[in-house]
Amino acid sequence: MSANVHAMEKPVVTITYCAGCRWMLRAAWMAQEILSTFEAEVGGVLLRVGSGGIFEIRVGEHLVFSRAIEGGFLEIKEIKRRLRDLIAPGKSLGHIERASPSSPPAES
Repeated sequence: MSANVHAMEKPVVTITYCAGCRWMLRAAWMAQEILSTFEAEVGGVLLRVGSGGIFEIRVGEHLVFSRAIEGGFLEIKEIKRRLRDLIAPGKSLGHIERASPSSPPAES
């Protein structure tokens, strides 16, 4: 393939999960959420089997999320925000970005 074809390819999100921890369903659910939200922006989501408690989300070599670094799992809305900021900065995430009733109003 030519370099121009590669430049036009959409990024692939890779989720590496620990099989021994039984995190396959979590990884599959996150993949579905990512594909539903970013179907026009990503080329796909790859699930990779890992071990040793790993749960990471990457776009290419860019680490978006690591359970080990974060000390636990994040809500899917935060994962989506991080992905959006990386692959589709102008994209609205709709209801995810709306302030909750207890949040102070945003300053203009």
